[in-house]
Amino acid sequence: MKPSDILRLVLLAAIWGGSFIFMRVLAPVLGPVITADLRVLIAGITLIVYFKIIKFDVQWKLNWVHYLIIGLINSGIPFLLYSFAALHIPASYSVILNSTSPLFGAIFSAIWLSDKLTLKKIIGLLLGAIGVAFVSNVGSATTGAFFGLSIIACLTAAICYGLAGVYIKKFAKTAKPMGIAGASQLLAGVAILPFVFFSPLRGEITTSVVFNILGLALICSAVAYLIYYKLIADVGVTKALTVTFLMPAFGVLWGVIFLSEVVTMPIIVGCALIIAGTIVVVKK
Repeated sequence: MKPSDILRLVLLAAIWGGSFIFMRVLAPVLGPVITADLRVLIAGITLIVYFKIIKFDVQWKLNWVHYLIIGLINSGIPFLLYSFAALHIPASYSVILNSTSPLFGAIFSAIWLSDKLTLKKIIGLLLGAIGVAFVSNVGSATTGAFFGLSIIACLTAAICYGLAGVYIKKFAKTAKPMGIAGASQLLAGVAILPFVFFSPLRGEITTSVVFNILGLALICSAVAYLIYYKLIADVGVTKALTVTFLMPAFGVLWGVIFLSEVVTMPIIVGCALIIAGTIVVVKK
C-alpha cells in the first residue's frame, strides 16, 4: 500500500476505535435504542444529501432490499448490541471483541461461499476463541450482573458483521459500495425508529451529549464509511480489512485516556490472541 493508503487505514482505525468511547458516554443517557438509531439515521441522511450534491446514483429501485438487509445486519443490529454492552462493560472490551468479526466471516464464507476452511484458518479461529476467553475471564471484581450478556452481545454483533460480508459477496454484487454506505444506514435508521418511542431517555440531554452523538454519527459512521469504501476501491477488501487489527489498540488507548479505563493483563493477552488469530485467518 502507498503511504497515503496506510495513513487512511490508521485514521479509520482511530475513528472506529473511538466509536466505542462515544457509545460508552451516550448509552447511559440516551439508552441503546436511541443511541443506535440516531447514529445510523443522522449518518444515512447526511450521506444521502452528500450523494445528491455530487449527483451519485444510489439505485434505490434496484437495490433497496439489499440496502435494508445490509443496513440491519451491518449497522442497525450491531450498533444496538454494542450500545447495550456500553451500559455494562468498558469500551476497550467491546472494541477487542469486535475484532473477531473476520473470524466469523471466515466461518460463514466456508459455509455459504464454498471457501476452504484450511488447517491454518482453523488454528486462527482457535486462537481467536482463546482470546475471547481471556477477555471474558476478568474476575468478579470488575464484572456486573450483565457482564456475560454484554460479552454475548458483542460477539453477536461481530457475527452480524461476518454475515453482512458474506451477504454482500453472495447477493449484492451489483450494489455500489458507496451506495451501500449511505442507503443501508438510512434504512436501518428508519427500521429502528418505531422502537425509539418505547425507549425513554435515561438522562438529561446536554450540549456534551449533542456533540457526542454528532461525533458518533458524522465522524464514526458517515465519514468513516466513505474512507472505508474508498480504501476498498483503492487497495481491495482484504487489505482494507486490516483496519480490524489496529482498532483494538486505539479503542483501548481512547478508553484509558478519556474514560480512565483499566487495562489488565488478561485483556492484553486476549487482545493479542484475537488479533493473531484474525491475521492467520485473513492473510493469504
